Amino acid sequence: MTTRKSIKLVREGKFAAEVPVELIEDEGDWSPYLSAADARKLDDVRRLLRAGDLAGAARVAHVFELTPVNV
Repeated sequence: MTTRKSIKLVREGKFAAEVPVELIEDEGDWSPYLSAADARKLDDVRRLLRAGDLAGAARVAHVFELTPVNV
């Protein structure tokens, strides 16, 4: 079993966050997968963005505000 660092994107409303996680790779059919702690981290960041707590989300992720572009 090995792990590698990755970034997962979480989008909620007009905000997005890049959340650092570790992907677990092994010989199983479900590889690569997240640990339970990293899955909870993604859920927590999504919940914080939904609640408008950008400071809380920014403690564990890079937070962005999405702006529509008129072409």
